[in-house]
Order: sequence, then structure tokens, then C-alpha cells
Amino acid sequence: MSETNEATIKIKLIRSVICTPEKHKIMIRSLGLRKINQVVVRPDTASFRGFVKKVPHLLALVD
Repeated sequence: MSETNEATIKIKLIRSVICTPEKHKIMIRSLGLRKINQVVVRPDTASFRGFVKKVPHLLALVD
């Protein structure tokens, strides 16, 4: 069996999505984040990095 060592990133929701534009809320929800301080693991791809760059005031990358 071969294991794939695909790179991943941990994304943490650090601020509330209340009073943010609807597009930001959709992006946060599509990442799978629902609660503040929730952390999700996603593949380290350009699309997920783009999500984080669009709303850097709401998200943080966790080590």
C-alpha cells in the first residue's frame, strides 16, 4: 500500500461572521467552519489558500 503524503493546512475561525458581507459568510461556511475557535484541516491547495486570503480578518492558519 502506498500512502499519499498530501500537504494539509489547519484553518481556524478567529472572529464572528456577524455583520460581514454575505460572500464572506458563504466562504466561511464552505470551509466547514461554524463556531469561533473551530479548527478544520483542508488540503494545501491554491483554492483553500485563496479563501484564507479573502478573509484574513476572520481566519488564521494554525501550525
